Amino acid sequence: MKRWPEFRHPLFLVAVFLYVGYLANRYLVHWPMPTLLTSYLGDLAAMPVMLSLALAAQRRFVVRSRAFVLPDTWLIAAWLYVSLWFEGILPYFSARAVADPFDVVAYAVGTGLFRYWLNRPV
Repeated sequence: MKRWPEFRHPLFLVAVFLYVGYLANRYLVHWPMPTLLTSYLGDLAAMPVMLSLALAAQRRFVVRSRAFVLPDTWLIAAWLYVSLWFEGILPYFSARAVADPFDVVAYAVGTGLFRYWLNRPV
């Protein structure tokens, strides 16, 4: 029996490497990149990573079933929570945070990618 098969899926690995690469470029390397990538790549990759971690935790510690998948209501709630927090509430308390409606769209696309390719029984 494989342990933690959620973390071996190619889409999860691509999302993690894209996000780590994005952060490395932002804070260390500083290579010029297109604005579209620097603005929305992190938001697009965030939801598949966060939801995969939540799915793995649910399978491992709560449900203890490899056939468990996150219900669509949970995915919508996660998308709404992340969108509301990072685009609605946080900009009022942090000068570095900026409310951008296209970030909400990037979160939705990331959630859709997770739903269609990662939210599957093992």
